[in-house]
Amino acid sequence: MFGYAHKNTDGGERNTPTAAFNKPHIPESIAKIRSGAFGREIPVSDDETLSFLITAVRAVKPKNILELGTAVGVSGAAMLINAPKARLTTVERDKNFYEEALQNFKDLGLADRVTAICGDAGELIQKSDGCFDLIFLDCAKVQYVKYLPRLKELLNRGGVLIADDVLLFGYVTGEIPVPPKRRMLVEHIKEFLAAVTGDSELSTTVLNIGNGVAMSVKL
Repeated sequence: MFGYAHKNTDGGERNTPTAAFNKPHIPESIAKIRSGAFGREIPVSDDETLSFLITAVRAVKPKNILELGTAVGVSGAAMLINAPKARLTTVERDKNFYEEALQNFKDLGLADRVTAICGDAGELIQKSDGCFDLIFLDCAKVQYVKYLPRLKELLNRGGVLIADDVLLFGYVTGEIPVPPKRRMLVEHIKEFLAAVTGDSELSTTVLNIGNGVAMSVKL
């Protein structure tokens, strides 16, 4: 079903020491959509990642958010609920997910604050002329390092880039042996982490929560 590395996120993708403490506070309407996604193994954010994302959004108070990887709209909706003045541009390549996300945004009363696009994230960021206060990077992991230069350009000064799944089930840290078919993907993620943590124009911390999150602030 999925053309990229995926595990069911119900219950978390990695067992971290902080998982028991990090639970997202979301409306029942979003929780119901999220539960339904878990039941179908659709890749939506686990508890720790969603909890962190909500906290980050509340701290940053973004007016313009870019999300690469909509899935069915759970993370996008959670961000909008917690940033009531924000607008969201979100991109999803899977047509079925995209259409379901559109309906979910409508049902949640958020559609007028969302620009949802069905297409390739790489193409979208090259065409975009917007500037964003927060970017949530949660699409094909192999592309992260390729997208980084353009995402930096799209970020406002002081803007925040949050990249999800950067520890990839523990493969990147060596917690779990890397399956042969994932070795190249792990190398691409390591390249991204080296690039984002070594960039003098960014201040970056890699966090051992959820499936691994890298948070960068544009200086």
